[in-house]
Amino acid sequence: MKRESTILVVEDDVLDVKNIKRSFQRNRVANPIAFVQDGEQAMAYLRREPPFEDALRPGLILLDLNLPRKSGLEFLREYKRDPDLRGIPAVILTTSDEPSDRDTSYELGVAGYILKPVDFGRFTDAMKRLDLYWSLCEVP
Repeated sequence: MKRESTILVVEDDVLDVKNIKRSFQRNRVANPIAFVQDGEQAMAYLRREPPFEDALRPGLILLDLNLPRKSGLEFLREYKRDPDLRGIPAVILTTSDEPSDRDTSYELGVAGYILKPVDFGRFTDAMKRLDLYWSLCEVP
């Protein structure tokens, strides 16, 4: 990913957050990373509402689907309706292997859908491939 672009990670599981941080470190992903725990916090972040008034616009959103308060799909629907936000690409990073979740995510405009590998080595490899892919992409 372009090194100046912030990655917004929407994830409520503490272990998954640790794995994301560790895999980004191992892969030398140098992007600024912001973490929020649910879809409501993610919307507040994108809209720069308290406590995120100084938030940088992300170049990529990594989104879990199984979130408290506002699910990943609810968040996706809301932010993709906003003309100022919908251009931010999102990649789903989830344990949900449900075809309906995958299909709905793509219908709502996600750039990718990744099943979280259980094995940390495979997880790290998936994050490496994600970083490589986004470093080659031109985004607005």
